[in-house]
Amino acid sequence: MKKGAHRQKILVILGPTAAGKTAVAIHAAKELGGEIISADARQIYRYMDIGTAKPNRKELERVCHHFIDLLTPDQNFNAGEFQKLGRRVIEQIFQRGNVPVVAGGSGLYLRALIDGFFEGPPADSAVREFLSRRLEQESPAALLKELRAVDPEAAAKMLPGNTRRIIRALEVYALTGARISELQREKMPERLAAFMVGLNWERKSLYKRIESRVDGMIREGLIDEVRGLLKRGYSRNLNSLQTVGYAEVIAHLNGEITREKMVELIKQNSRRYAKRQLTWFRKEERIEWYSVHHEEELQEIAGRICRRYKETCPG
Repeated sequence: MKKGAHRQKILVILGPTAAGKTAVAIHAAKELGGEIISADARQIYRYMDIGTAKPNRKELERVCHHFIDLLTPDQNFNAGEFQKLGRRVIEQIFQRGNVPVVAGGSGLYLRALIDGFFEGPPADSAVREFLSRRLEQESPAALLKELRAVDPEAAAKMLPGNTRRIIRALEVYALTGARISELQREKMPERLAAFMVGLNWERKSLYKRIESRVDGMIREGLIDEVRGLLKRGYSRNLNSLQTVGYAEVIAHLNGEITREKMVELIKQNSRRYAKRQLTWFRKEERIEWYSVHHEEELQEIAGRICRRYKETCPG
């Protein structure tokens, strides 16, 4: 029997951007006999390698990776789909007698995979278009007021700025006649057993790593990568390209900002993204945090994580 065959628990390695998740995940997967599931909302797209800090070819060869280079940038993918496909892959990994090692910084993707994520009925273009027109003609507050009348529990969790969620809740009610809050309680999938660990850097050190990574991306050819995406015909309005690193480079290539301003904005927006990630993760009490001070510590930390993972597993 392979290592990990009896352990029906996934290992989750999370943290902010540039924290060293890929390195730790690879070390852990090698030691445990595992396969890595990328919980990064952008690494699933082809042609987006440098700007997503995707594992390089040598790293991909060391350990089996999932959810890397599956889609083109114009294909939609969301947390609900990640939950369904991810759980299917996890089951297959367990069946092979291996350990699923989930690594990433997308809090919504991680929550969907581990705790379940209710999608409801498929989107209806006619209903959604009708609600979107009403949003333009009236106001977000008006739609939220309407939602408050039919589903006060869902409305209580939203602000007028949560327009996508408001429209989705009203859409579900229009299609099913049921409140989305009730459907979520009834149809939420079972939680996965997970050992969750986070990589924690002192804030100044993390920001320094982020800035160094951005400089490295520019040297490695991020601008040419983005230029290639545009030459392939991908629009700057795609969700996949409206993200840190890509949006700023596109603005530079279109003559909207200078190269210096582009680099400054990528660093600034990357720091802000890391801060939002940490805010999300700090609310999760199940995470066991590991302090990191130097890059050289990552392999040793991976070993400690593996030992703790084994301690938490039955059998």
